[in-house]
Amino acid sequence: MTTKQILQNAAREKSNAAVLLPKAKNAALNFIAEDLESSMSDILSANERDLTAAKGTMSDVMLDRLRLNEDRIRQMAQGVRAVAQLPDPVGEIIEKITRPDGLEINKVRVPLGVIAIIYESRPNVTSDAAALCLKSGNVCVLRAGKEAHASASAIVAAMRSGLKRASLPENLINLVEDTSRGSANELMTAVGLVDLLIPRGGAGLIKACVENAKVPVIETGTGICHVFVDSSADFGMALNIIENAKCSRPSVCNAMEVCLVHADIAEQFLPLLYKRLVTDRAEHKVTLKLDDRAFAVLGGKPCCEMAGAGDFDTEFLDYKMAVAVVDSVPQAIEHISAHSTGHSDCIVTSDEYEASIFTRVVDSAAVYVNASTRFTDGGEFGLGCEMGISTQKLHARGPMGLRELTTYKYVVYGNGNVR
Repeated sequence: MTTKQILQNAAREKSNAAVLLPKAKNAALNFIAEDLESSMSDILSANERDLTAAKGTMSDVMLDRLRLNEDRIRQMAQGVRAVAQLPDPVGEIIEKITRPDGLEINKVRVPLGVIAIIYESRPNVTSDAAALCLKSGNVCVLRAGKEAHASASAIVAAMRSGLKRASLPENLINLVEDTSRGSANELMTAVGLVDLLIPRGGAGLIKACVENAKVPVIETGTGICHVFVDSSADFGMALNIIENAKCSRPSVCNAMEVCLVHADIAEQFLPLLYKRLVTDRAEHKVTLKLDDRAFAVLGGKPCCEMAGAGDFDTEFLDYKMAVAVVDSVPQAIEHISAHSTGHSDCIVTSDEYEASIFTRVVDSAAVYVNASTRFTDGGEFGLGCEMGISTQKLHARGPMGLRELTTYKYVVYGNGNVR
């Protein structure tokens, strides 16, 4: 089926999706979760085909991003169940105003319509996106990258089986069959068929969508995330946060890429950082890309390099991290302002005043005090799962859950009122 035909089929389901009752949507989501688990062998077989094709073209870290296993599929199913448990946003009265003439004006939450999602190598995006769209009354059109297409096809087949068991139209969840750039361009220019386009992937994909789309786009996710270790920081806490933020899963957008260290503690803290991220790690040692001041402390050690011109503007998605020494909280904020992508940034400090300055001035979607940037996630924020992390400011910002996939309209009740 062509991409245009898929979009046309999706558009025909908009009104059906918008009027689904919460009970019907929740039943379908629970069936979908069951069918994801019962289709585990088919999904894993498809994922193995993707992994085999990708070997030699992807780093080990990116292959891990593509890889599914039984536990990850169970987590996908649990994410769908969690969405089913959330309050339904559709029909929520956001605000009600009664005018002096008796006119009652209701601001009501409604679905967006057809949401297209272009994503790359993370198969779990398939179930997250489809579940959120279904619960929020939207129709989804998924376009996976070629490296994850077999996995996405198997996941969509399981989800459509769940829809069928719930007596709902299968075309509420759609997967584009064409993985060429042409299909991506079709989604970007599908005026009248796509109500919102969400790109989820690397900087190149997001830039292409933002620059070329003729339909509305939400800019998501490249994450040049910072952790700033202030002079008053507890060293043990800082090291735990940094190791988690960098090493727990370096291929995701909420992993930290840059460590800033206050000059007053640099000579004491940097050797401890090196020990934690390099010496103490039997495998996956972190390569530290150091500015001049950090290099003066750690230069000459294995896994330590002078930072290049672009290292503080790079989303490594790997066991690599840029490190700089700064003289103050304002200087740390200035550095983050110059290099952050507005995703997630953290200060580790015991000074409440410095923390308050940092949280007020750092202009990112999520700003942390004494916590890992890895928490920027729909599930961790209580959203069930997420559509992506919006780094823009209009309509949606940060992890995008159900409410971010709706808009509103005014429903006005009168009694023969005329103006």
